[in-house]
Amino acid sequence: MKAEGHPTLNNVCFLDVASGKKFLTKSTMKSNRKETIDGVEYFVVVRDVTMDSHPAYTGEKRIVDTAGRVEKFTTKFRRGTAAKK
Repeated sequence: MKAEGHPTLNNVCFLDVASGKKFLTKSTMKSNRKETIDGVEYFVVVRDVTMDSHPAYTGEKRIVDTAGRVEKFTTKFRRGTAAKK
């Protein structure tokens, strides 16, 4: 394999803004912000949602007003068909 065809792996720290948790890994991503953790320099990539704060992973349930959405759709649909006739 050619050496110049592969991207370089960097030490990356993904920072969850919501929980403040840091995920240390290797990735081809880079950022302008760097941080030294345990004597190793990491590129810091800030994320709004990760597996630590996303409701699908944390088990939190959100109430969704499905009846209201359906009613909005039917009223919109009825208005559109009435205007076409």
